[in-house]
Amino acid sequence: MATDKTTKIRTKTQDGVTDVLVLVSHPMETGLRTDPKTKEKIPPHFIQKMSFFLNGKEVASTDLGTAVSKDPLIGIKLKGAKPGAKLKVTWSDNKGESGSEETTVS
Repeated sequence: MATDKTTKIRTKTQDGVTDVLVLVSHPMETGLRTDPKTKEKIPPHFIQKMSFFLNGKEVASTDLGTAVSKDPLIGIKLKGAKPGAKLKVTWSDNKGESGSEETTVS
């Protein structure tokens, strides 16, 4: 897991639907920008995959890429997630770094 990247999860359940918001501290570099000081291209560095697990079972996953902004905020809706259920989110990027976070559905 990358030490300088944090993952935060917020959940809110209403009428049987749980809104899940995940914020990842990540540079999300496209590989197209140039460093203003060195004039060299900044290498690509972006999240490729994010997965959501409810009580250990994968319930959603998404492929991300260079079109996603720095420090992405990803949201999904889960139907039938009960308060107290364990939610885990994992991600991995193109440089082999990864991160995860767990929370309890509220």
